[in-house]
Amino acid sequence: MAGSDTGGTATPVPHPGQGPTVSVAVATAIVVADMVGVGVFTSLGFQINDTASGFSLLLLWVVGGVVALCGALSYSELGAMFPRSSGEYNFLSRAFHPAFGFLAGFVSATVGFAAPVALAAMAFGEYGKSIVPAVPPLALALGVIWLVSLVQLAGVRHSSKFQLIATILKVALIVAFLTAGFAVGTPQPVSFAPAASDWRHIASAPFAIALVFVMYSFSGWNAATYIIGEMRTPQRNLPRALLAGTLIVTVLYVALNAVFLYTTPLQAMAGQLDVARIAGSHIFGDTGGRIVAAMICIGLVSSISAMMWIGPRVMMTMGEDLPALRRFARRSRGGAPIAAILFQLAVANLMLLTQSFEAVLDFIQFGLLFCSFFTVLGVIKLRITDPDLPRPYRAWGYPVTPIVFLLVTLFMMYYLATERPLQSFLGILIMISGLAIYAVFRRRTNDGPVSVPAVNQDASML
Repeated sequence: MAGSDTGGTATPVPHPGQGPTVSVAVATAIVVADMVGVGVFTSLGFQINDTASGFSLLLLWVVGGVVALCGALSYSELGAMFPRSSGEYNFLSRAFHPAFGFLAGFVSATVGFAAPVALAAMAFGEYGKSIVPAVPPLALALGVIWLVSLVQLAGVRHSSKFQLIATILKVALIVAFLTAGFAVGTPQPVSFAPAASDWRHIASAPFAIALVFVMYSFSGWNAATYIIGEMRTPQRNLPRALLAGTLIVTVLYVALNAVFLYTTPLQAMAGQLDVARIAGSHIFGDTGGRIVAAMICIGLVSSISAMMWIGPRVMMTMGEDLPALRRFARRSRGGAPIAAILFQLAVANLMLLTQSFEAVLDFIQFGLLFCSFFTVLGVIKLRITDPDLPRPYRAWGYPVTPIVFLLVTLFMMYYLATERPLQSFLGILIMISGLAIYAVFRRRTNDGPVSVPAVNQDASML
């Protein structure tokens, strides 16, 4: 088996009093919550500058959803083959080498989730000040992270209930906003039907560049792969959660942009960041801004909750494999990896207090795309090198679907390397530092090379 030449297998740390408890509904909620942040509420204003066609603008979000689905199909195949929490750390270790997996895990466990958590919390604070102006945005940001972290520390069952309720509320508010927009909004002279001129927009460079930023709004479609080990029957439920979550978000994204275009003049949104607030004021009048701010704040709570749940699972799983990180693998009676959660909480708080999260996000974007690219490439590699491996789920549309994802991701990496060369270079340095740490940990391991546990086949996993 690819990735099995690792000098033996480690024994996963048992989950005290816990079998897999996460249902497909909760896993789907994690995918939806992790994907729907502030991106969809802020992107349209800049897309309008280069593309004024309603059809072309909506097509951007449809294409983004299709590409995300292509990635979800590939991740589903790997997750069903290797049902272990931690996402790319697990997949790259299996498909290529544990060093490659550690590289991805190092980025995710240190800043890959903490920086987006800090950004989402700061956005919560900025939107929240329009509702409670007496409280500073930083205090609101710190408060929401601590509140969500306390829920996560309470255990998996409490986390599941909180995540499901928060995500259902988020989707319900978005649906209510969409319904109100189409029902009471003033229609604008925009057409969503395709026209001959649209194909010129679609074939243009601005359309391709806009797709890069659309794909950032779709990031998070792989969220459930970080908690596979906590899912019931992951071989069946992981593909369902990834595909259902991505489809739900795609529909919401297309509908949100449609209602923005339907209710708000293009010139009012062009070049503006707070598109949702502008649209809200056109739909609901003077109170529209507060209504939209409240909707986004509630939605951000579920996003932060999802990232504070799945992020620490990377460090937890690395702790199961690496003696130097063993304390992060320990779980409470409720199944919460307390040390890993507190570590991510501390890093996110540090980024908020130092206002460093935006710079960190710039540095790690290239590395995150790099890891996703090679994870999907691993599906193709394993199909060729290990065709007889058990595959409870096979990616639909193979090899077209993984190739579509690879081509779009490669374009995004090229865009970042050419438009932000310094940030991309620093991102590569962060990954190289992860390899250096891996080499140190490997030398300290007395029993041979750092290993990856075999795929769990016991009753608790199935």
